[in-house]
This record gives sequence, C-alpha cells and structure tokens, in this order.
Amino acid sequence: MGEQTFTDLERRDTERHLLVAVDESKNSKRAVMYVADFFGSFKDIFITLLSIIPDPSEDYFATDEEKTKWLDEKKQVLEESLAGYKEILLGAGFKENQVMILLSVRQCTSIGDAIVEEQDKQRCCIVVVGRRGISHNEEFIFGSTSSKVLHHAKNCAVMVVE
Repeated sequence: MGEQTFTDLERRDTERHLLVAVDESKNSKRAVMYVADFFGSFKDIFITLLSIIPDPSEDYFATDEEKTKWLDEKKQVLEESLAGYKEILLGAGFKENQVMILLSVRQCTSIGDAIVEEQDKQRCCIVVVGRRGISHNEEFIFGSTSSKVLHHAKNCAVMVVE
C-alpha cells in the first residue's frame, strides 16, 4: 500500500487497517509486540498507533500553567512510548509508511468511547487494545477500556491482548 493511498477512505475499506490503542504501560507494549509478531509478515497492512490524553476539566488544576505543564509532560511521555512502539513495528518488518502515530488530547467521557470514535473515523478493520488486568470489582467501579471497546465497536474485529 503506497503512502499516498492511505488517506483514501474508500481504499481503506479494502485494505487491512489496524488501530492499536496504547499508553505507556507494559500491557500496551505487549499488545504492540503481539501485532508485530502476528502481522509483521503481511505487506498490505497499515497500523495507526493511537494514544489519547483526556483533557482534564477546568477545575482539575489550580492554574492554566499547571494544566499546560501536566499536558506537556504527559505528551512527552506518550510521544516517547509511541516512538518506541513504532520502532518495534519497524523491526518486525513494517515499512515507515505503514505505521502512523496519532496522539490526541480530547474531551471524552471514557477512553473506550474515544477509541471507538477513532475506529469509526479511521474505518479500521481491527482494533487492538491491551488489557489492564484489573479485578472484577475494580472494573465495576472504574470501568474497563478494553471491555467498552469490545462491546461498542462496530464493523470491526477487536483483539484484547493480555
């Protein structure tokens, strides 16, 4: 798949486009390594590495400077993680034009909902997420990103890597 064809949404429907939702955790790294191992030999696959930073509400920080500092630090950590994940994929045989990085700061009620929205917008045929490994009680209280993606994503497959 040529670099110029990736932006053609109609062509994406016939190509294999994976959305790998990641953060800086070990579980995300395992998900990327799984994708690298499983799909590394395929030449017609495009991967978007997606990381989402929820935009904190106005009352979360005392000043705008604190919020800006926190966002900048969070972006830096995620950019480093995303670059490392891209290197893993390139090392598995993917070409530079097959891997795109997308770091998004957005208002969202949940990360899971934001991943599903991005999957719909990008028209990805597979969504890959790492499982945090939380207990059933924690999942009930805090919610589960992987569970939300698994139950709400449409027109795609969902892979949850543990």
